[in-house]
Amino acid sequence: AFILMIILALIRISRGQAEGHPSMAQLSGIRNLFGVCVYSFMCQHSLPSLITPISKKKHVNKLVLLDYILILAFYSLLSFTAIYCFRNDTLMDMYTLNFTNCEIINVAFIRYFLGLFPVFTISTNFPIIAVTLRNNWKTLFHREGGTYPWVVDRIVFPAITLIPPVLVAFCTHDLESLVGITGAYAGNGIQYLIPAFLAYCSRKDTQLVFGSGTVNKHLSPFRHTFWIVFVLIWGFSCFVFVTANIVLSESKL
Repeated sequence: AFILMIILALIRISRGQAEGHPSMAQLSGIRNLFGVCVYSFMCQHSLPSLITPISKKKHVNKLVLLDYILILAFYSLLSFTAIYCFRNDTLMDMYTLNFTNCEIINVAFIRYFLGLFPVFTISTNFPIIAVTLRNNWKTLFHREGGTYPWVVDRIVFPAITLIPPVLVAFCTHDLESLVGITGAYAGNGIQYLIPAFLAYCSRKDTQLVFGSGTVNKHLSPFRHTFWIVFVLIWGFSCFVFVTANIVLSESKL
């Protein structure tokens, strides 16, 4: 799907049919930029499956760097071909829907495939994410030596997992604002705060288990505590900036 959209946009641009004339920058889009960055950062979820099969971790940093460079290249190609291929007012929040038009591609199979691609991905990912969230709820409220009643285990936990996203899906179709708000707040904690605290606590735990004199051959280039503090300050700054931006934009309306 990624490669198809990039190729189709490049073909349209090469034929002189490009309609996009993007401005150099728009400060009003910074709020949504944070949300998009968080969702783009979801590629980190694939790192465990990428690193685990590697038996010799000698070159793991280079491999992970190469992985992120490839991800950046794909995102950059997809983004830049999109903003030059389509006008800003016609560019849909769900980018794949731009290719359901017969003027873009006249092959019906490709149009339907790209149009339904989000359905395929959400249909496969949502059950997995929902089950994971339900199990996290169970772990969060777990009591030592106790079990949950059948109603709580089979109805309450699945309900609090499924009802919020279903309500949001029925209440709004504005994906841009939805991504911006959820990414700026919930995603802020997922991308910045939780990893920073995990790194700090894991390093302290490693020193307690292996001793302070143990040297890890696979230390990160960002191993200094300064980077953890920097990430926390950056996450707090993003939170303040996005909140101020939302308040100011709503007050103008």
